[in-house]
Amino acid sequence: MHYAILCYHSEEVVTAWSKEQNEEVMGRLEKVRQRIAKEGKLGPVARLLPTTAATTLRKDRDPPLIIDGPFAETKEQFLGFYIVDVADLDEALGIARELGEANPGGAFEVRPLAVYYPAGV
Repeated sequence: MHYAILCYHSEEVVTAWSKEQNEEVMGRLEKVRQRIAKEGKLGPVARLLPTTAATTLRKDRDPPLIIDGPFAETKEQFLGFYIVDVADLDEALGIARELGEANPGGAFEVRPLAVYYPAGV
């Protein structure tokens, strides 16, 4: 079963990390990523750029409206994701727990993927 592990955290906190703090967190996350990849359970992984680089297309208007930044005002922002192929929700939650130990704070939303198209299809 494929799951998306969606990573949320306060962008204000994350962007305030020093270069050393960022490298430390990313190094810990890399260890988890490598383990999952070695087991053949890892799909795409991405870290999003800050919301200041985002553009939103509001499709509820005719014509659609394009605005700078994200639409939702929230305390935690969507910062990235992992796609994993695991046996069940418990295994996906186990990976999310590992990621949480590597990068404390924020939240990980674990969501099953209903439709899966392999890379390149």
